[in-house]
Amino acid sequence: MSKSSGAPVKVLVLVKYVPDAQFPRHFDANNRLERAESILSELDEYAVEAALQISESHGGDKVSPVTVLTVGPEGAAAAVKKSLQMGAASGVHVLDDAIAGSDALSTSRVLEAAVRRLQPDLVVTGMSSTDAETGVLPSMVAARLGWPQLTLASEVTLSEDAGTLSVRRDEDAVSLTLSSPLPAVLSVTDQANEPRYPNFKSILGARKKPVETISLAELGLSADLVGAAGSAVSLLEAGDAPARAAGRVIVDDGSAGVALVDFLADRKLL
Repeated sequence: MSKSSGAPVKVLVLVKYVPDAQFPRHFDANNRLERAESILSELDEYAVEAALQISESHGGDKVSPVTVLTVGPEGAAAAVKKSLQMGAASGVHVLDDAIAGSDALSTSRVLEAAVRRLQPDLVVTGMSSTDAETGVLPSMVAARLGWPQLTLASEVTLSEDAGTLSVRRDEDAVSLTLSSPLPAVLSVTDQANEPRYPNFKSILGARKKPVETISLAELGLSADLVGAAGSAVSLLEAGDAPARAAGRVIVDDGSAGVALVDFLADRKLL
């Protein structure tokens, strides 16, 4: 998007704190993923970048501020921090012990309440989280809000008057161009942009940006609407993946080619 002086637009990005894929994943005693080594979901970085580009094309953060919202335990504040370092103007952290164990359905209920409280013109998300990988939350939030949803966008354009959002969605055989008025829910793919890398100045500046922490009570939600009580899905059992078996080594003694063909044929790979 090019710089412009378009009409103001208030953008809210939904971000998630997920286990770092570089480390093994483990479950705690409650069958929940341990999040000791966690980061901002990589796919959410594209959502933050999309929001920042929209802001910059409509007057910048003084005119069209970008706020990031996360739901999670105390450690989830790190996802907000990274987003602020990228350039978001402020953050909101929904923090409440009762939320632990929520499925996508009950999480979308919390997000809906937070969106209604913050009253943005546009909600932006990544295409999926990198832990659960359900990809359903953008649609769930849009359905609860009763807003149009433009999902899996690989290109995003907001009109000068901030009245119409247009996107390109690339599918297997065709590309679709979709548009809707605001307010709307937008999700972007990892093809939509190249997320910026925070520089030293932006990292220092992020320390001064406001982050609001709110509870379920402040959102007008009771504890029985979230967590295990408010979830439609229950986890029966979880555990670490079994160790991988050792591979077969074929020594080339002159018949390695035949042995390799036999190996592939046995597994119906030929």
